[in-house]
Amino acid sequence: MAQGLAQDLTSQILSELSTTSPLLSADIFPSVPSTTVKSSLDRLGSREMVTYETIDREEAVLTPEAEGIAKEGSHEAKVFEAVQQAVGGLKIGDLPGIVGKESAKVGQGKAFKEGWIKKDKDTLRPNIDSITDTTREQLQTIQQTRTYSDPRVVADLRKRKLVNMQKVISFRVFKGPKYAAELVKEETDLTADMIASGAWKTATFKPYNFKARGAITPSGALHPLNKVRHEFRQIFFEMGFEEMPTNRYVETGFWNFDALFVPQQHPARDLQDTFYISDPLYADKPRADPSISPTPITQANAPKQESKPLDYETYWDSVREVHENGKYGSIGYRYPWSEKESLRLVLRTHTTAISTYMLHKLAANPRPARYFSIDRVFRNETVDATHLAEFHQVEGVIADFGLNLGGLIGFMETFFAKMGVHGLRFKPAYNPYTEPSLEIFGWHQGLGKWVEIGNSGMFRPEMLEPMGLPRDMKVYGWGLSLERPTMIKYGVKNIRELLGHKVDLNFIESNPAVRLEKE
Repeated sequence: MAQGLAQDLTSQILSELSTTSPLLSADIFPSVPSTTVKSSLDRLGSREMVTYETIDREEAVLTPEAEGIAKEGSHEAKVFEAVQQAVGGLKIGDLPGIVGKESAKVGQGKAFKEGWIKKDKDTLRPNIDSITDTTREQLQTIQQTRTYSDPRVVADLRKRKLVNMQKVISFRVFKGPKYAAELVKEETDLTADMIASGAWKTATFKPYNFKARGAITPSGALHPLNKVRHEFRQIFFEMGFEEMPTNRYVETGFWNFDALFVPQQHPARDLQDTFYISDPLYADKPRADPSISPTPITQANAPKQESKPLDYETYWDSVREVHENGKYGSIGYRYPWSEKESLRLVLRTHTTAISTYMLHKLAANPRPARYFSIDRVFRNETVDATHLAEFHQVEGVIADFGLNLGGLIGFMETFFAKMGVHGLRFKPAYNPYTEPSLEIFGWHQGLGKWVEIGNSGMFRPEMLEPMGLPRDMKVYGWGLSLERPTMIKYGVKNIRELLGHKVDLNFIESNPAVRLEKE
């Protein structure tokens, strides 16, 4: 049906152009949608039969209330007429029954403001003999012309919600170089019958349109978070890191908190900050997990070294002791450590739980190592434009002998430089499981201020030595969210537009590739 309408319009356009050029589509086709008119014009334009210009303008349109005023008069005029017709004045309480509640409410104040009526105790009386209903005249003019000469009048009527502005698209059409009064049928295919009969000699063929865009082929698309995640993984691999297995969303309080020297009274372990599992409530004590290989995959040519067996019971007791009484030169937290609290199941609040697990595995064969992980974590956050209850954490750890704070700062500068972030600033911070701890800040050119881009530190002896790692082995640790650099890179202001049910699939399909080191 749309094609038929377009066909009719092409004939009408050519017919009208034979007598009038240029012509305005708004005059010829006032009730036809602009998209339909444009379709016909594009068809004629591709044959160079017409040319056209697009005209964008705003028109004033009356609201239903304004249409009633244009027909019957304004609220204030109705009030004046009612007061004028009442012999001896009109009781205020009687006004709504005569002109209606809305007109009485709105019109009374306006009539007072214009000086048309006056109040005598509880009675309204006319103050002048006659009035001019300016509002009605203005609305009638707009109804007829869709505009008004004084923009201040239109602005006032819009403020009173009597007029709305709507965008109208029309076209100014001219004769083209190959204009003709009729649209000649153009053949799209050269057939065997046309060749046999010779009809091809007189036929008009439709020219190829090499500027036409092809139909969009439906295809899958990588989410922006996956693209940025890929860039991070490449940076880590380039710097000699190995990826840790992160397939455990549910952890025990032991691996998520206790093994990291986080006290059981820490606010992070409260229900308002952490999601606890209701069924089952508790897990077994730490033991070897057959689903994860004892150590990360090493290089093929690395020399084989013997690994000592891991004693999980001793590790459990050492963690208990370092919390309750102190050990390895620490006085601990000195509180009664609860085994039951340590075995509660939680949705992991950070991937550092995995780092702890892998460092404990490393204690079977202590050696320099670099691990990283990028995966989802869960926190009982209030959801807003910058926070979700689940997000992705990027984490890296480096274990080696003789590491110090200066080396951590130097490495952070090198790591973030590969992301295109230079001139870092570091601020002392507190973490239960790192000492010293540093917050990392980078200059955000778009915001024009320093923003926190990560957290880092050196793992405490109270965390490392219960695992069985040598006293002189130190470990750097740092982390940042995956969402923040993704939001900055793609100009996303609300995190809910990046992850969750409010994500626009068109944005997912059309977003470009990302290079973290490029502006």
